[in-house]
Amino acid sequence: MLGSVWQARPAISDGTMKTANKSYLATRETADRKWFVVDARDKVLGRLASRIATVLMGKHKVTYTPHVDTGDFVIVLNAGDIRVQGTNKKQQQVYQSYSGYPGGHKIVPLERMLARHPDRVLREAVRRMLPKNALARHMLLKLKLYNGDSHPHQAQQPAPLPL
Repeated sequence: MLGSVWQARPAISDGTMKTANKSYLATRETADRKWFVVDARDKVLGRLASRIATVLMGKHKVTYTPHVDTGDFVIVLNAGDIRVQGTNKKQQQVYQSYSGYPGGHKIVPLERMLARHPDRVLREAVRRMLPKNALARHMLLKLKLYNGDSHPHQAQQPAPLPL
């Protein structure tokens, strides 16, 4: 055998070991949060929800850390004017809930949900794309949905979300 692959690294003169790389782990205090605004009029539901979920998690940043909420705030305008691709998706996509009582199983199709609560459709799509843990519930609080063209977050100076 030519040589051992597992040789110890040479020690520095002060007795410490030299490491090649250091990993960066973000903390809640070092997270730099920005505000973005996006107009959802005539945007496809799944594509927009995927992009929003990425920004809420912070995966678009180089400082992404899975166990820390490093994501940004997202303001969505015209959430009710979202587009759904697919021929029968409005009838086939359903939202289920169960109250825990006999006969308490509710099934609401996407078409009826868009008519009654259009902002919940986008919120559910984003929620389902986030991780399933307590951190994701905190991330979802940074999503602000509005059905009109205006929002009360002018003081945060939101920038347009690059899609």
